[in-house]
Amino acid sequence: MSSATPHQHVPAPAREAAGSEPPAADRAYRHVKAGLLDGTYPDGQLLSEGEVATALTMSRTPVREAFLRLQSEGFLRLYPKRGALVVPITPAETRGVLEARLALESFAIDKLAAQGGAAMVAVGRELVEHPACGDDELSATQMHETDRDFHARLVAAAANPIVDDLYAALRDRQLRITAEARTQDRRPHITHQHVQLARALRDGEAETAKAVLREHLLGVLRTLGIAGGPVFTPDR
Repeated sequence: MSSATPHQHVPAPAREAAGSEPPAADRAYRHVKAGLLDGTYPDGQLLSEGEVATALTMSRTPVREAFLRLQSEGFLRLYPKRGALVVPITPAETRGVLEARLALESFAIDKLAAQGGAAMVAVGRELVEHPACGDDELSATQMHETDRDFHARLVAAAANPIVDDLYAALRDRQLRITAEARTQDRRPHITHQHVQLARALRDGEAETAKAVLREHLLGVLRTLGIAGGPVFTPDR
């Protein structure tokens, strides 16, 4: 930790300025956050500084710094001399995140439609070939990653940097929620909905695509036992 790697020449002042955030703290932060997002550390679990430090072969100080950062982001709640509690995701937060996803992804579809049929068809053709629409064997992690990439590509197709930033800001919350909702036995149904959405875009059917998207996201709420509310079940 005290010397630069042999292939990197980092000015000494820069390294000293970064001293308040040592590499070990970053490593601890990434490790714990990854566990929070993939469900390794479930809601309500009490994390121990000592256990994390031992697993990463480092002292408790950088782990404590990582816990503090994650507390500021709303993932953990610290209890002195006890550890850090993984803050449960509330039904309201889950519904809010999925409502935001629905709004942003529906916007992407509307913008593609406004640009003309060719733009929507091109995106649809690309997404039909996406791994999220295939039947290859995928691990839970791979399934999760392909699902997220599928939807991110749809949003990116709208070519609106503001929307891209908003969607990216939801990333971590999406990951935590999806880790709880995604199960391998739902894979065929999820894949089928991806195919339906991609084909609707390919066929230039914007309203059908948005209806499939709404049902797709509502499925996450149903899996978690959360009511969709008026945004997901209009006029019902």
